[in-house]
Amino acid sequence: MKKILITGSKSYIGTSLEKWLEKYPDKYSVDTVNMRGNLWKEYDFSKYDVVFHVAGIAHIKETKENAEIYYMVNRDLAYESAQKAKDSGVKQFIFLSSMSVYGIENGIIDKNTSTIPKSNYGKAKLQAEELIVPLKTTSFNIAIIRPPMIYGKGCRGNYPKLAKLVLKSPIFPDIDNKRSVIHIDNFCEFVRLLIDDCSSGLFFPQNKEYMCTSEMVRQIADIHRKKIWVTKLFNPLLKLLKTSSVNKVCGDLVYEKKMSLLKESYCLNDFNTSISLTEMRH
Repeated sequence: MKKILITGSKSYIGTSLEKWLEKYPDKYSVDTVNMRGNLWKEYDFSKYDVVFHVAGIAHIKETKENAEIYYMVNRDLAYESAQKAKDSGVKQFIFLSSMSVYGIENGIIDKNTSTIPKSNYGKAKLQAEELIVPLKTTSFNIAIIRPPMIYGKGCRGNYPKLAKLVLKSPIFPDIDNKRSVIHIDNFCEFVRLLIDDCSSGLFFPQNKEYMCTSEMVRQIADIHRKKIWVTKLFNPLLKLLKTSSVNKVCGDLVYEKKMSLLKESYCLNDFNTSISLTEMRH
């Protein structure tokens, strides 16, 4: 049985993974630790095989006033956790990074794409990676995950904002775009496979299918039996706007497919199924 510690209690991803692994009671034992304050520094990491570090700050508007806390939490805390895990004899440290380390809002990301983050969130995540990776040894494996948007029932971020807009608006632009995303079940299965193999390296999990925003809008509306008119009428205006918010909804941003392959398939839910699961009322 593998013993796993999730650093960051009550986080969406951490809680989801804990529930996912509970389906295999003979294979995994999972604990969580609250990373706020300094009490976690006294917590015994030595009894765990794996530390999955999800503690971090996201989904809050960046300002000059809160810039420092991004680095304190998303960089310094991550590094301190990794160092403690190594010193405690943990075999594998998994760090949840982000697609934001690339700093681009449109285009295709491949293995040669440079990391030039623009946000404090992205900069802090990349700097954390740069501090953590050198800790790797033959007995201490480090897996860095740079996921695209993670969505699922109860998630935070851009998906629930878009879903809420769909249910309120009678009209939506017909956007033919492609975006890399990953459903929470697929993500949790991906992490489970990393744990099983004690994998080390840089990973880019995503759904098998790229997401098309207008198709997602249609499906959300259908599930809730909401009538919505999807039209290309506003597309010329959207092209003129080119704001960050418009790019996140309308633009193309994908990982090249071959970056995300594993020996075993972790994409248990196709895109249509994943939207249905996300929009379930119970």
